[in-house]
Amino acid sequence: MIRLLGLVISIGIADSLNPTTIAPALYLAAGRHPRRQVAEFTVGVFAVYTLGGLAIALGPGQLLLALVPHPGRRLGFMIETIVGGVMLAVAAFLWGYRKRLAQSYTPELNPARRSSAVLGAMITAVELPTAFPYFAAIAAIVGANLGVTRLVFLILIFNLCFILPLLAIVATLTWGGPNARLRLARGRRTLEAHWPKVLAVLALVAGLVITLLGATGLGAMHHNDFGSFARRIRRLLHLQP
Repeated sequence: MIRLLGLVISIGIADSLNPTTIAPALYLAAGRHPRRQVAEFTVGVFAVYTLGGLAIALGPGQLLLALVPHPGRRLGFMIETIVGGVMLAVAAFLWGYRKRLAQSYTPELNPARRSSAVLGAMITAVELPTAFPYFAAIAAIVGANLGVTRLVFLILIFNLCFILPLLAIVATLTWGGPNARLRLARGRRTLEAHWPKVLAVLALVAGLVITLLGATGLGAMHHNDFGSFARRIRRLLHLQP
């Protein structure tokens, strides 16, 4: 459970630097009633992402568990390795297309047309079908077969990590003083210029760690030179062999 919690937190933080949610929040922070609008936007993002993840985990995910009711440690390690591979692929894509992504156009928002909560919900609903890191985390959670209560807990933890940048914007607007909007405007320009690089690095680190956990777990189950090496690595990391 502790290892899985670390995995979920790692993917959630890596996935949290998402311009699809952060950029609109920064635009809202420059408008009227910025703290209220960003807070409502954050609630909309959190609600839709959480409900969507629960629907996937408790629907198709539980159907797969019914077919494989006792996944076992080997399948869990395989899922971790696949999840790590997905994160590494995401990192490679972001780095390879970093210049093109940084130049992508972020549309101006008109929050007066709809509530900020509805705006957050709509953006997240459109984003959800392509949320591959989220799907990878859900696959790891479902594959662990921990029961519904722990599954819901881990989904909630992932989404709390996912909205950390939005919560940071709300905190800045609340306690940042009179220059809060100016600092957030500078943050928006920095995000627009460098978000692919930063997100690629975060995805790379998370992918390497998760792949290491899964690959050494699989290797430790074999009695050969690689198995001995994998068990040594896991002992150094204080992980169960």
